[in-house]
Amino acid sequence: MLVPAVNAKSAGNEPMISISGEAQGTTYHIKYFDRQKRDFKVQIDSILADFDKCLSLYRKDSEIVVFNNNTVHKFQSPYFFPVLNKSKEIYKATSGAFDPTIMPLTEALGFGARRTDPELANVDSLLQYVGFEKISFNADSVTKIKAGVRLDMNGIAQGYSVDIVSAFLRSRDIDRFMVEIGGEVVCSGVKHDNLPWTAGIENPLKRGALFATVKLAGLAMTTAGNYNNHFTRNGRVFNHIINPKTGSMEETSLLSVTVFSKDAITADGYDTAFFVMGLEATKQFLSQQNDLEAYLIYTDEKGKVSSYVTEGMQELIKEIPNP
Repeated sequence: MLVPAVNAKSAGNEPMISISGEAQGTTYHIKYFDRQKRDFKVQIDSILADFDKCLSLYRKDSEIVVFNNNTVHKFQSPYFFPVLNKSKEIYKATSGAFDPTIMPLTEALGFGARRTDPELANVDSLLQYVGFEKISFNADSVTKIKAGVRLDMNGIAQGYSVDIVSAFLRSRDIDRFMVEIGGEVVCSGVKHDNLPWTAGIENPLKRGALFATVKLAGLAMTTAGNYNNHFTRNGRVFNHIINPKTGSMEETSLLSVTVFSKDAITADGYDTAFFVMGLEATKQFLSQQNDLEAYLIYTDEKGKVSSYVTEGMQELIKEIPNP
């Protein structure tokens, strides 16, 4: 069971600093307590800009785009290898439900940097380029074993960026903070009066409304859902979470998957995988884990919106009546 760690230091009277900005095509909000009242916005913006130079698919000069257009890439930043390493771990644990070589499919189905028509996608022909075993890597470089393979780290990179910013704050002796980037969150320590940080879980059927709140201390929280990234064409709804083993955007009873872990890179990779695995397989998987917790919102057999929460988070999550 993953147990949230409570900061041993009693919350004092340090001032709380709040900063916000834009990164990775979304927004970020950071709050932290610092007796020195330091403003780290410039440093954090620089860190996130460097992160984009490594893993953004929307920058033609990013490392991941350079690799996608070539066969071998020698790492220029410290970010590429850890994301590949964690991806390999989750790929193996989920039997391929999470697979960053999914890029040919996401692009063909209309979710890449270039908007394409998913109805024209030849999925069967693209599956030959999907499979994490089709690349090899070490701490210095990554190589394609099969030409045509391309990486899409959008299912895990944002979580890692939250971890990186959190590590920066800790390196500045900040141990009471909340870092949120695009809805992915890491919390450390407590607020004033030893109260825990509180994060919201969005209602998947009511944009902007909350379905539940959760108390976080020493935990990361990430959420995946079919409700924030989809589009309709010719009366059909296309959702962005694709099964990398079949290439299809399969129907699922899951509406939202929130994962809790000790770091956001782990939570972010698994929330994507769980959506692909579906409700029952995810519940079975979670029953065998000691370092993951989750909160699942789904549609039951009667069409009613229901939820499932793992034991370790039951006392920390509060559902909002009639969300």
